[in-house]
Amino acid sequence: MSTDTDRIRMLNDQLRRHLMGGRAVMTPGIAALGSEAVHRLVQTIATFDDFCTANDPHGEHDFGAFDYEGVEVFFKIDYFDKDLNCHSPDPADPTVTTRVITLMRADEY
Repeated sequence: MSTDTDRIRMLNDQLRRHLMGGRAVMTPGIAALGSEAVHRLVQTIATFDDFCTANDPHGEHDFGAFDYEGVEVFFKIDYFDKDLNCHSPDPADPTVTTRVITLMRADEY
């Protein structure tokens, strides 16, 4: 793996585990589950370690899927420029990248 991939993975893990180094959003379907469910989902994402070639082909830890009480849930990390207008020119560089983790129900994708 490249140094950039290692750096991107580390930055993504920091956001996923600690909600630091980016922004977090959820879809209306996740919000409708209630605050206790959202809290448990955030904890699940923080400890998620089921990364494999099928869901993490680039080794960046930027996507995950799991079941929550019969609801399939996804999380996805995207890389935007600092103004959130377009894709980041370099996801390995936090000075030019805003990471956004989105928590969503699979049926909202």
